[in-house]
Amino acid sequence: MKRSSQPFFRQGFYSQAGFSFILFFNLFLCSLLSFAQEFSSIKGTVRSSRGELLSGVTVLATKSRIITQTDDEGAYLINSVPLNITLTFSRLGYKAVTIDLGLLPSRENIQDIILSPEVQSLDEINITEKFSGSNFKLVEPAKFSAYPSVSGSFESLIKNMPGVSANNELSSQYSVRGGNFDENLLYLNDIEIFRPLSISKGQQESLGFINPDMASNVRFSAGGFEARYGDKLSSVLDVRYSRPDSFSVKASAGFLGSSATLKLPFKGSYVLAGVRNKRNQDLLERQNLRGNYKSKFLDYQLLYKQDIGTKFNVSLFGNYNTGELDVVPGERETEFGTSDEVLKLYVNYDGLEATKYKTGVAAITFAYNFSNSSAIKWISSVTGLKESEDTKLLGWYSFDERDGGLDGGSNPSLLGRGSQYDFTENRVKSVIYNSELRIYKQYKRSFLEMGARFQNDQIRDNINEYVALDSTSFSSPGGGNWIYSDIIDDETDISINRINGFLQNTFSLNPYLTFAAGIRANYNSFTKETLISPRLSFMYYPGNSERFLLRFSGGSYVQPPHYKELRNYDGSLNPRAKSQRSFQLLSGADYKFNGLGTKLKFTSEVYYKFLSRLTPYKTDDLKVRYFSDQESKGYAAGADFSLSGNFARDLESTFRLSYMKTEEDIKDDFYLTGGPGIPGAAVRPGYLKRPTDQRINLGILFQDRLLQNPTYKVHLNLLFASALPTGPAGSQRYQDVFKIPAYKRVDIGFSKDFADQDSRRIPAFIKKYFQSLSAHAEIFNLLNNKNTASYLWLKDARSVQYAVPNYLTFRKFNFRIIAELKSR
Repeated sequence: MKRSSQPFFRQGFYSQAGFSFILFFNLFLCSLLSFAQEFSSIKGTVRSSRGELLSGVTVLATKSRIITQTDDEGAYLINSVPLNITLTFSRLGYKAVTIDLGLLPSRENIQDIILSPEVQSLDEINITEKFSGSNFKLVEPAKFSAYPSVSGSFESLIKNMPGVSANNELSSQYSVRGGNFDENLLYLNDIEIFRPLSISKGQQESLGFINPDMASNVRFSAGGFEARYGDKLSSVLDVRYSRPDSFSVKASAGFLGSSATLKLPFKGSYVLAGVRNKRNQDLLERQNLRGNYKSKFLDYQLLYKQDIGTKFNVSLFGNYNTGELDVVPGERETEFGTSDEVLKLYVNYDGLEATKYKTGVAAITFAYNFSNSSAIKWISSVTGLKESEDTKLLGWYSFDERDGGLDGGSNPSLLGRGSQYDFTENRVKSVIYNSELRIYKQYKRSFLEMGARFQNDQIRDNINEYVALDSTSFSSPGGGNWIYSDIIDDETDISINRINGFLQNTFSLNPYLTFAAGIRANYNSFTKETLISPRLSFMYYPGNSERFLLRFSGGSYVQPPHYKELRNYDGSLNPRAKSQRSFQLLSGADYKFNGLGTKLKFTSEVYYKFLSRLTPYKTDDLKVRYFSDQESKGYAAGADFSLSGNFARDLESTFRLSYMKTEEDIKDDFYLTGGPGIPGAAVRPGYLKRPTDQRINLGILFQDRLLQNPTYKVHLNLLFASALPTGPAGSQRYQDVFKIPAYKRVDIGFSKDFADQDSRRIPAFIKKYFQSLSAHAEIFNLLNNKNTASYLWLKDARSVQYAVPNYLTFRKFNFRIIAELKSR
């Protein structure tokens, strides 16, 4: 879709639900007024030195503080700019061009630009954030290839962003400012992407959705996002696949996976195609559960766009993502406890765990440009998910204070022995239909957009699962003293219709202040609620300085329940479920300065979220299970700080620190003191730590080059996240008095690009055929920390309960090669 000039700042300053609509429309009308000063407009196209039209070129009019990007046809348009302006054209991989212009008044001026390629290495990470009108951070997808990532998913790079916390390197899921995994939005070219419902462990999760080799632009917001984005409480990840500059073939292969990407630009169309696979066996076989692992994770993506005439185009997108993990456990040996009392758990297993996930997405988008200042887009998609879990696993266990075993003999240190049987036979099928219409209109000093969407969710869920425990002896089902718990036997067939829409206007009040206002409405047929969400924001440059930026935003967010939020622990649906709500206030500042021998950028943001009508939940590894028949209120408050700079050429290093506190008060919850035959009193627990109450998050991404040979690079990633509250499965929230220990991890990678122009000697064959050819050696979990994903809860003969940790991955070496062919 051809998109016209947009002011630099687009973000929401969110008021409360009762914010006056009169103020909104007055501000909207003010944005349409003309100003006394003489203004003009300028347009043109941007091409490469080979004559290819370049999309995604940033065009900045410095004196008017208006910024835009070229569309898929390489065209740009800037309205309402002073007659004397300076334009800067920049794009990754090309030399920036800056020109001073004197424009003719009251007419369109034409200025075409040619950009020359800039030879540079693309195999290192570069997270950059431009001053923009929203709380979005720009992430450079082309730089992901050097990032040392166990999961192989681009989302692992998002875990280094301020406000984000994660405790599982195997997963692409993350928590943002006190929210859980289900509160994050993901868009591709304005298509909302949905994820599987049943994934419970990181080792089961397939590849993340984003293919970094196909992405041209990625933006992330940890809160305060605009009305144009949907109805979730925490974050937005906005991904763009767009027209390539030239023919490209890129492939990678390593111990943990491989990928291949093809980009084909034509005169009036283009094709992007990518395939990725991941293998987890080498990682999982080194966990504390020894056994036979068989995993297969695949992702196929295809985007085709065709111009039909000069104003109309159509694009087709398809995705097939599948994950399969079969585990035949053998035995498990786990040490746990304290330094004063080291306990050991031994388990022998008999049985099988098998999980399968298949996701398919098909989407079609029609875009029509009425003129250079107005356009319409119609997006329709269908997502199908098919998931299955099969577990029939019997384990005989014993745990003691020193070396012991399952020999059944006399052991004075034996604390307990018993048997546990896990049974799961679950099937989930869901189909989600979407159809959305969006309209865009550029005025002299404002950009108006609006949209309306219809969505239908069809979900069929068959749940049959239970856990049986005999804590007295080794036994098999049918004998012994078995106690059954977590019993669910339910079948659900549900269909929910959803209607939502938004109206948003972004405009410049003066060269130093940009303002955005939007409103969003949604309705769903299950809760039968009509909810309104006003959102507002503004950006201010004190003293017209490009070094300093102030940002303020606030507004209302709602999250209508999806299927998981509707389901109780026993599998039944809560017919009285309501939408969760959040009122957010955010304030941020960005400052650029020189220091430590380079240009640095300091970013800070403080926020407060008032949360109401929350649905309490518990987490176990990646499984989020809701108490959908309960309701709570709460808050999340915190601050994020980051400092970034290029301490080595073209390699950005980032240091970030986040502090966050989140609590909730569950309505009408209480417990009784005393015991059998002992009088007790009712106690109300009050505010409790939420499952995501992780106070401190620290991240360091440091990159450097060798002084004597700068083609050799090092990439160091350090993460620290403080402890999380947890408790036994099925227990009430006030019983979550245990802690998952702090997450501590260090990954390091070393890379060498044999086609780098800094190389002392490039072999003729590589110079002729390869744009880049790099080798990467990585050590994951360099310090071999024992990080905990979740707990196995066991009782001894005296009914004393023990939390046995399920550890994540240990130290692992990886090697991979990445090759990109030169275009002809």
